[in-house]
Amino acid sequence: MLVLYNTLSNKKEEFIPLDKNHVKFYSCGPTVYSRIHIGNARAFISADLLSKTLKGLYPKVTYVSNITDIDDKIISAAKEENTSIKEISNKYFKIYSDDIELLGITKPDIQPFATDYIAEMIKYIEKLIKLGNAYEVNGNVLFKVDTFSNYGCLSGRKIEEQEQGKRVSIESYKQNENDFILWKPSNNDEPGWNSPWGNGRPGWHLECSVMSEETLGVPFDIHGGGNDLKFPHHENELAQTCAYHCSNEPKTFAKYWVHNGFLNLEDEKMSKSLGNVIYIDQLLKKYKGNEVRLALLSTHYRQPIPWSEDLLDQSHNIYVKLQNAFKKYGEVEDKFHVDTKIAEILMDDLNTPLAIRTMQDLVSEPNKNIENEIATFKYIFEGSNQDLSLSDDLVDEINALVKKRDVARNSGDYKMADKIRDKLSKMNVSIKDVDGKTEWEIL
Repeated sequence: MLVLYNTLSNKKEEFIPLDKNHVKFYSCGPTVYSRIHIGNARAFISADLLSKTLKGLYPKVTYVSNITDIDDKIISAAKEENTSIKEISNKYFKIYSDDIELLGITKPDIQPFATDYIAEMIKYIEKLIKLGNAYEVNGNVLFKVDTFSNYGCLSGRKIEEQEQGKRVSIESYKQNENDFILWKPSNNDEPGWNSPWGNGRPGWHLECSVMSEETLGVPFDIHGGGNDLKFPHHENELAQTCAYHCSNEPKTFAKYWVHNGFLNLEDEKMSKSLGNVIYIDQLLKKYKGNEVRLALLSTHYRQPIPWSEDLLDQSHNIYVKLQNAFKKYGEVEDKFHVDTKIAEILMDDLNTPLAIRTMQDLVSEPNKNIENEIATFKYIFEGSNQDLSLSDDLVDEINALVKKRDVARNSGDYKMADKIRDKLSKMNVSIKDVDGKTEWEIL
């Protein structure tokens, strides 16, 4: 029996699917305007953990994770790089796809792009306006929060208790300070689509409501994402979706809500705004993808991760010891076996730290079911049998070439420097000179 902590009820619940023959799961994906950092990866690995567990238990599971490819952050990034939003979003979607593969994260069954659903979003807004749940002011369309009586049921925030959006003043076009954007006008130098309210683009919250419903229908079983999305993103998704279906019942949208905790660096939440970001490609220069994955799963998904190099080193040591122990059993295919201790532990709200400790105990005192235990462990914690991380030898070779190029440049031998750059390029290594130092990455 799978038990999950349901944010909607604030307690652990037995997971009872709407259809035991087809489980439907949606989790918020990335906004593709930059590389993902290790905090982002925590959310994607948590979703992958749940998806793989569900697929081990049920005959059919559809896991959907969206790509936000229209957003103010993408527009800003495109302006900074003097390119189009399409080129920016394509560039960082590829990087995102490569990064999650390196971490053994399986690609979602369906991966909708927001810009492919603009027509559906416009129709969605039109209905909300017709129902009296939304209004238009000067090209802005907003959701009327006070028309959904259960607003705050997910986050626990009451409308009257909410801050004023941390704004100095409330936007003049709002009827209520808590009303949120469904559609916003676009300037001439910004991407936009024709709509009944003029040239513009959809709000972020609306995108996920439409994409989840178009791909899974409603209600579906589980909606997932990071704690930082609980409010306002998920709260707003829930409100507008239920309103669209003329319902005040939260489970009209999703039956269970599963949220993962933050990743903290030196007792601080990791975020781009704080400037304390660690990107995936940086970590994979020193650690294998499966070692980073193990580190991210070494803390229960609902708890904050105290991220440090010590944690990575510890995970490296555990990974190496387990791999050495696994070798004596030959090739064991990764597969979820429900009759194992590892599976039993995972079914209690995905308790990965206990599963890791238990696996270490099991290989020290083997039992007759050990191969199935190993198979289940590998299925969850290694993600993919293919280790795509860079070998130590390759990293050393790249670093040596970069150093040789720096020496050539500093001595004025630009012909040699260019020759080395070309060699690195053929190895799919991109280099960038930043503040007198050379940084590199695998394309």
